[in-house]
Order: sequence, then C-alpha cells, then structure tokens
Amino acid sequence: MTGLLVGLFLLMQGMLSRALDLDLSSREDVCHFTNEIQKGIMDYYWGSKYGGIVGMFQPPYYWWEAGEVFGGMLENWYLCDNQEYESVLRESMIAQTGDKFDYIPANQSTTEGNDDQGVWALFIMGAVERNFKDPEKEGMPGWLTMVQTVFNKMEARWDAENCGGGLRWQIFQWNNGYTYKNTIANGCLFQLAARLGRYTGNQTYLDVASKVFQWLVDVKYIVLEDKARVFDGAHIHENCSDIKGIEWSYNHGIILAGAAYMYNATGGSPEWESHVTKILAGAADFYFRDKIMYERACQDYNTCDNDQRSFKSIFSRMLAITSVVAPFTRGTIDELIYASATAASKSCEQGTHGYTCGLNWHKGTYDGVYGLGEQASALEIIQNVLIHTKAPPLTADTGGQSEGNPDAGLDHDSQPAILRGMHNITGKDRVGASLITAISLGLMLGCALWMIF
Repeated sequence: MTGLLVGLFLLMQGMLSRALDLDLSSREDVCHFTNEIQKGIMDYYWGSKYGGIVGMFQPPYYWWEAGEVFGGMLENWYLCDNQEYESVLRESMIAQTGDKFDYIPANQSTTEGNDDQGVWALFIMGAVERNFKDPEKEGMPGWLTMVQTVFNKMEARWDAENCGGGLRWQIFQWNNGYTYKNTIANGCLFQLAARLGRYTGNQTYLDVASKVFQWLVDVKYIVLEDKARVFDGAHIHENCSDIKGIEWSYNHGIILAGAAYMYNATGGSPEWESHVTKILAGAADFYFRDKIMYERACQDYNTCDNDQRSFKSIFSRMLAITSVVAPFTRGTIDELIYASATAASKSCEQGTHGYTCGLNWHKGTYDGVYGLGEQASALEIIQNVLIHTKAPPLTADTGGQSEGNPDAGLDHDSQPAILRGMHNITGKDRVGASLITAISLGLMLGCALWMIF
C-alpha cells in the first residue's frame, strides 16, 4: 500500500512538473496559456479579501509594480478579448486614483515617487488607447483626463535649477532619492507626453516630449551611439555628472517606445527614426543572448531583487508596441519576441493555481525562481506574439472615446495639501522653516521642563 501511495505521489509530481506545450501560431493556445499565467498572478492579489487592498498586490510587492502588472493584464484583456479580470482591473484603476484623480492615493501620499506615478499613468494611458470604458461612477473623470492630470502635475515638477532640468526621482523631500534624477521618472514623462501628443494631436505635448528627451541626451543618461546606451541616473549635487552606469531593461524599453511614439506622431520623422534605430540596436545587443531576453545587470549573478525581476514585463510590452507604432522595427522585434516567448513558455510549470513561471528563460525548464515579476514577465512576452493581430493604439481621430481635459491638474489648489509649496523652495522658505522648527522645539522643551518640575 505504501509503495502504491509513493507511486501515485511521484506520478502526480510528474504531471505537475512536466513541460507545457505552447503553439505560438495558435491564438487559442496563446490566450489559454497566458490566462493560466494570470491565474498564477492572482495568487499574489487579495484585493477585497480580508487583509488585502484593492489595486495592490501583497507584500513584498510595491505599489508601482501593481501598475506594471495590471498594465500587462490590460493588454491581455485586449489581445485575447479576455474579460475574466476586467472587473479586477476596473476596480483597481478606480481605487488607486486618489482624491484628485492624479494617482497619488492616500496610502501612497508620503512615499510615492515620480516613477511610481508615471508607471501607473502608462497603465491608464493603455486603457485610453485600447478603449477600456471610462468609469461610470458619478463624479469621476475619464481615463484620459486622469492621464492628463498626472502629466500636468509631473511636468510642473520639472526642476530647471538643478542639472539644467529633469524630474527628481522622488516627489517628496523627506524620501530617500530626492536628490537623484533618474531615467525612469523622466522616461515616463517623456513617453506620456509622446503618447498624449499622438492621441490628441496637441503639439504642446510633443514639444514637452522633445524637451525631456533632449535633456536625457544632454546629461548623457542616453548615449545615442549606433547601439545606444541608457543609464540609470545621477545626483544633483554633482550636477548629474556622477552617472550610475547600471543599465536596466525597463529604462531602455520606456525610452524606446517613447521614441517610437514620437516617430509615429511626427509622421515618420527621420530624426526620430534614427533615434529609434539606435535605441533598438542597443536593446537588442544588451538585453538578449541567443535572441532570448534576460536582465543582464543582475540575472546571471542571481542578485535581482523583487523589482528587477519584473523589469522584463514592461520591457516586453514596450518592444511590442514599438513594432506597431514604428513598423520599420517589426522584423527585428518580432524575431526577439518569438524566441523569447518560446523560451519563457518552457520556464513555466503547472502550479497549484494556473502556471508558475521562472526567471531564467535560457534554462529550457523551470528554474525554481518564482514570484509576481516572473509571472508578469512571462505573461507579457508570450501574449505579445499577438500584437499584430489587433488594431494599433487608438487616437482621438481613429475611434478613441475616453473623456479628456487638457487643463486637468493645473489648478495649484487642487494639489493635495502635502504637495503644496514643495516644488520651489526658496532661501526665505528655508529660513522661515528653520525659525518655526526652532520655536516648536523650544515649546516642546519648555513643556517637558514644566512636566518635570
């Protein structure tokens, strides 16, 4: 009897761990496979269940990664006509808007950075371009209005006094990284501006996108050689010259897709075609080995943290959309996506709920490394073999229906109280703050002495 039980156990283990078959030429297969991956994603999401928060994944995953993962799930909703998680997406998008519809919700109001807000805005912009129906809740604006709100607030934080421009990594002074200006925060603003310009036809957005891109080039975060490099950032006290030379796929991808949107919005500008060509060549050279995607800075050394293990997710999405809005890139990108999707599918196994996928796509089998980032990355690279089976991102002229307001978020008084007066602190402000602090400390000390004596 014991031998029979052991045999059954081994048989079950074999059934759970066997390689999964995927025919990338079959839409039905791809959509089934990616939905099984999404089931695995939902293991990390408690939402309205006890102990969960609608719109956030469970610790140790940060708020920004929810925007990244939901952005991939939105693409699955579109590419596969998959409505299974539509309500989860809608509830999350609404729950995390914040009181001012700027994606600074109360639970993030003291910790959120420009990059966090930017990644969520890219997710919401995807909803605009895919005609994900606007909220029906009374008093809520359309998705486009919310993206325009975020854009206006981010653009208002442009800091010309340090390094000649650029956004800081952090919004709030007390957060670690406030003196750091990085590519991801500025890249999100760049891409948002490019996408809003393309969608609305408003040249002002494109002008902002050009300004941000040129600044990134001027400070050498982007090095436009034949195989362009995209570095992480630098500190303002060194005038942004102490460049952190590490390179991450999500930085490169967001810059690449932003440039591709600019190419599209400018009617195929030779300047932007050149930029896209160089940035893509750099991405293909740096983040692929044998045409299979990997996170070069950490993956081979087993040092990727939870954030870094998710970067291939947004990188995959950005590659795919680049191949659509800058069609001359399709031959190169399709080859990379198909090779990587094949490899990623081999990293997946049958899990308790759906498929569990690994980090290392070169191994040819599941590597035992699992998490939300691994799930999201496999989801996005595999589903994007379908990117050319559906219509390209919409614009207001090609059927986009989201309600917009280009002035949303411009009213100074509409900012949360915690943000007011934070962005242009003068010497007088500092003196006044010091005086108030001294008075407060004096009062506290006086009270303490009174209590003692």
